[in-house]
Amino acid sequence: MSTPPSSADEPISAGELSARYDKFVVDLLGGIAYGELSGFERLSSDARYSPTLNDRSVLGKMAVAEFGHYEMVCGRLLAMGMDPELAMLPFQRMVDAFHERTQPADWHESLMKAYVVDAITEDFYAAIAERLDGETRGIIAKVRTSTEQTALLEGLLKKMLDEDPRLSSRLALWGRRLVGEALTQAQRIGARHSFLVGLSPEGTQEESAAEVAAILAQLTRGHSKRMSRLGLTA
Repeated sequence: MSTPPSSADEPISAGELSARYDKFVVDLLGGIAYGELSGFERLSSDARYSPTLNDRSVLGKMAVAEFGHYEMVCGRLLAMGMDPELAMLPFQRMVDAFHERTQPADWHESLMKAYVVDAITEDFYAAIAERLDGETRGIIAKVRTSTEQTALLEGLLKKMLDEDPRLSSRLALWGRRLVGEALTQAQRIGARHSFLVGLSPEGTQEESAAEVAAILAQLTRGHSKRMSRLGLTA
């Protein structure tokens, strides 16, 4: 792992930097693993709203991919000598709370949630990838949502909105709620765990917080662009 030059007044030892980064990676992978596992459960459950068997197969295929990602991340944690369950446990309550607060009422909201949450997750992975060591970056690349999947969801949403324009205002409001909940949850997780320190191991808490704020602003801009492509107000 390479680290940027120190900007702190007091030098930090190489051992301390390594320990901070390792803790960050374990937390990151633990959070990702539980996110993928809960995503599998969410998509499998939401598929029941599907109006057609083809639509059900779309969410089913996504659920299978999420579970594959979960197994891949757990494999990496095991290779690091970590217990995946222990790495995931700190994130269980917060992730579950997010899904409880954003339960879709029907197929339209299920599809929008899959699109919004997966896209924000994809943007987050892309934003942090450059700050990671090569091996961890490789794992992140493998769990990122495929562009084909994102395009498929976007196409289904556009078709749905074209067929029933009355859905626009409701789904725009639902999209705003989803992104607000997702970003709030990301801030809570970042503050409670080691993400703030791990993103900038040699920087101050204020510098790390500013870096996280910049990432969250980037996620918000990405969401706004996607909503515009759907013809919705972000």
